[in-house]
Amino acid sequence: MTTETDTNSVLNTFKAAFAPVTDALKNIQIQNVEVPEAARDFVKRTAGTAKDRAADLHAGSEKVTAAIETAVSNSVTEAAKVSRNIQQAIYEDAEAFFAGIDKLASAKSINEAVQIQSDLARARGEVFVTRAKSTTEYFGKLIADGAKTAQENFSKVASYGKTA
Repeated sequence: MTTETDTNSVLNTFKAAFAPVTDALKNIQIQNVEVPEAARDFVKRTAGTAKDRAADLHAGSEKVTAAIETAVSNSVTEAAKVSRNIQQAIYEDAEAFFAGIDKLASAKSINEAVQIQSDLARARGEVFVTRAKSTTEYFGKLIADGAKTAQENFSKVASYGKTA
């Protein structure tokens, strides 16, 4: 079991062993010690390098943020276009439906009504095919543009990674 006396004895032995070093450090006058020029230059270079790295990191993060902003902005713009086009298509379909009702109401015979109904169905079918083709082309272009934008953004981020 260790006692307080044993602990004090070890401490005193330790102090005595390092007394010359402690005395030497007390006698050094820190204010008059000159820092070698090489050490000052090293600190300046290191600080300059750190400052340059911080600037590169900031520039890289700006590029990444701009790439994300562009992608999100384009997505919002495209979503708004799709929404507008859907609204326009619904309006045009409603107009065509009511115009068809008016034409059917003006039919004077069953044969004329069947002919009007047939013409309306054919016209709606043509509109549907045109819209389907247009939608396919639009989404194909959208996917190609999205892939191109993603590739450009990836190359920006990758080029940043090489410089940092």
